[in-house]
Amino acid sequence: MRALLLALALLAQAPAASVIQDGDAHGDPPYLLEDGWEPLLDGSSLAGWRPCEANATNAWQAVRAIRYERILSPTRLAGRATGGGVIMNGPAGKTANLCTTRAFGDIEVYLEFMLAKGSNSGVYLQGLYEMQILDSWGTTEPLTSSDLGGIYHQWIDNRGIGGSAPRVNAARRPGEWQSYQAWFRAPRFDGAGNKTAPARFLRVLLNGQLVQSDVDVDGPTRAALDLPEAPTHTLMLQGDHGPVAFRNIHVRPLRPLVVR
Repeated sequence: MRALLLALALLAQAPAASVIQDGDAHGDPPYLLEDGWEPLLDGSSLAGWRPCEANATNAWQAVRAIRYERILSPTRLAGRATGGGVIMNGPAGKTANLCTTRAFGDIEVYLEFMLAKGSNSGVYLQGLYEMQILDSWGTTEPLTSSDLGGIYHQWIDNRGIGGSAPRVNAARRPGEWQSYQAWFRAPRFDGAGNKTAPARFLRVLLNGQLVQSDVDVDGPTRAALDLPEAPTHTLMLQGDHGPVAFRNIHVRPLRPLVVR
């Protein structure tokens, strides 16, 4: 009886599923529609973030806005006014990878990003498993794990292994804000530290469109941090592959998904 009462109490405390967990777009970003989201940007600085690599040059900066010139400088992004809620990887668009000072396990993530033409970046859950960011606007080639919306492949014996291509090309044009929303389950381990289940992207939306569903990631993807897999790790933004900006980065503990 005691065990049953404890189970019922835990169930009552668990967050309930809601309609905005159904893998569809619902107007405003989810952090405006439901409680429980926590911002990882303070609106004026890089507090809570650090270069992932020790002693790396860090040109990331907090700015108030991003200017993009499609004709005059399509491969660049320019920050306007310092001390705002947007972060960008410096005036050259190539600097250190950026990590949170906190570690996360099972989480939901929502963030917005902007790319220059031809640019490349990535969001690494736990610093190990990449949601690819690439200028895939207008591509006519078959989609691969290297395209925007892909879960990047591992790099083993000098070749790409695994990965998951996006279901659709939901990419927007360079210079436009885009969004990722992901439901992520961290890898599982037994009491002896042996991995019993891989990391899994339960669902990923790109610009409100479903691009990934129930994708297992057997190990760290290419260019991941040199870390062992674990129940919790940092969140990483790739900063050394081209101009990119981020804003409205929010997280909350993983909640039940609605299956349509």
